Amino acid sequence: MSRSVVVAGVGMIPFSKPGRSATYDVMGAEAVGLALKDAGIDYGQIQQAYVGYVYGDSTCGQRALYRVGQSGIPVINVNNNCSSGSSALFLARQAVESGAVDCALALGFEQMTPGALGSVFDDRPNPLGDFIALAQQLQPDPDAFMAPHLFGGAGYEHAQKYGTRPETFAMIAAKARRHAEHNDKAIFRDPVSVEQILASPVIYKLLTRLQCCPPTCGGAAAIVVSEAFAKRHGIDSRIRILGQALTTDTPSSFESESMIRAVGFDLSRDAARQVYEQAGVGADDIDVCELHDCFTANELITYEALGFAPEGGAEKFIMDGDNTYGGKVVTNPSGGLLSKGHPLGATGLAQCTELVEQLRGRSGVRQVEGARLALQHNIGTGSACVVTLYGVQDG
Repeated sequence: MSRSVVVAGVGMIPFSKPGRSATYDVMGAEAVGLALKDAGIDYGQIQQAYVGYVYGDSTCGQRALYRVGQSGIPVINVNNNCSSGSSALFLARQAVESGAVDCALALGFEQMTPGALGSVFDDRPNPLGDFIALAQQLQPDPDAFMAPHLFGGAGYEHAQKYGTRPETFAMIAAKARRHAEHNDKAIFRDPVSVEQILASPVIYKLLTRLQCCPPTCGGAAAIVVSEAFAKRHGIDSRIRILGQALTTDTPSSFESESMIRAVGFDLSRDAARQVYEQAGVGADDIDVCELHDCFTANELITYEALGFAPEGGAEKFIMDGDNTYGGKVVTNPSGGLLSKGHPLGATGLAQCTELVEQLRGRSGVRQVEGARLALQHNIGTGSACVVTLYGVQDG
């Protein structure tokens, strides 16, 4: 990376269940207002805006931002499935790093409906068609819902290959609830036991209901600026983006005939490797991580993709407590998608908000002591994976 990029401000609203939230434009505007207040600037200083969402008509970004101001700046709407918010951040960071602008906004929001994700446009090819076909080929189940079939199938493959036990997957969901207990922006904050998780209704193979993230509504935003802009405006410039990568599928996602590969293992591994190389660090250097735990199975296989555990070593990583406080890397201190919720377009920027606050030392009971390096992992099937590394730069 060339020009240093500062995370000047972040903001997110409490997430909520479908039907209990404000409309997407209200949620988006509120998140932007919080990020502006955090950065100590006004909307007129934003030079470009990138807005991520999945379920919405064209130019929803403009509708939301016009509630904040109408300054005539470029507004670009981004849809990369569940990684839409992080893709917006990738573009905002790129604009600042390149010197095109000194101050850019990334916004994400989602106004969802109850139930499993589904296709809106049934009169044209489904962009996930190849993934669905592969899942049906490897683990035939015509009645399975698409996302649990893919990710649950990946978890089942891991169990078949490495002997990973059902309770190991359930321990991830129990951890998510423990972490979310002190997060007032999370949906599910009540503790649940491994036994309760395993006893909840089976969704697909090893996946039970309490191992699946809920449909959620919410909004989050981040403002990134150049170091010079931060200095001119008296902005705290300690938190920097040290590395970032966005990856898409290669033939290995399909030719390997592996559900683990189909849901993005190679995308995550390759993005993480790029980021570690950019920053000159390794997986062992990471203090805290927000990763894409849409299902417990995805969190488990992502430990291995990010290099926190060797392939086949995720169960030991979990059993040793290396994914929580006192372990090697505190994973999803926010409660993650499983407990905080997963409003698709907002998720990546909610992860960003959590990690920036952790690096600032402002996370209260959830604070990871001495956190200096924070890794963010956000993936959307279809596919796009964004991995971002944030760090503290003193002085």
